[in-house]
Amino acid sequence: MNARHRTITASLSAAIVSILFVPTAGACGYSLTLQTPLAIRQLRIDPQNPLETATSADLVRDLAAANSSASIVGMWNVQFISMGNTKHNPSIPDGAQLDFGYVVWHNDGTEFMNSGGRPPSVQNFCMGVYAETGRYTYTLTHFALNYNATTGAWVGKTLIAESITLSAGGTKYSGTVTITSFDTNGNQTDQVTGQVSANRITVDTATP
Repeated sequence: MNARHRTITASLSAAIVSILFVPTAGACGYSLTLQTPLAIRQLRIDPQNPLETATSADLVRDLAAANSSASIVGMWNVQFISMGNTKHNPSIPDGAQLDFGYVVWHNDGTEFMNSGGRPPSVQNFCMGVYAETGRYTYTLTHFALNYNATTGAWVGKTLIAESITLSAGGTKYSGTVTITSFDTNGNQTDQVTGQVSANRITVDTATP
């Protein structure tokens, strides 16, 4: 490795470390202090069916690609929508947006998320691993570290577990998500559930 490559590698490593260890109060996937008023989004009738809200153009594209090997690998515009948390403290209505952002699924079975629902100062990057469980179906185990935004002290971890279905053409996916938080001793401190849905980002995507 020449000097120029060593300099670039060192710079990238420093940038990644500075991003991953920003002091936080929560984790990707769910803000521990929800903003009010909550943003209500349209719920899917069947969160396991990613084609349910597809447009005609989506269906034509998916049907045309149905015989191809659709893959989860790539970049996605994702959102988490609350469902089943009305008895949570504080109560979270069905349809409230828990989080949104961009996700990248890699072909080595790993996954990476940049949360848009959390500011960088409270940690908005987290990582996971996934497995294909059937034709167009996947399960994801995703972990995040939580820090106190003021002191920078580590306060626990969060597990984000997803079960999703990919559309036949590989242009979108949807399913369920459970977000469970733990303290530094491994004791569960919180849990919320919801729906996850995503649209693929490609080089032709013109709007964020």
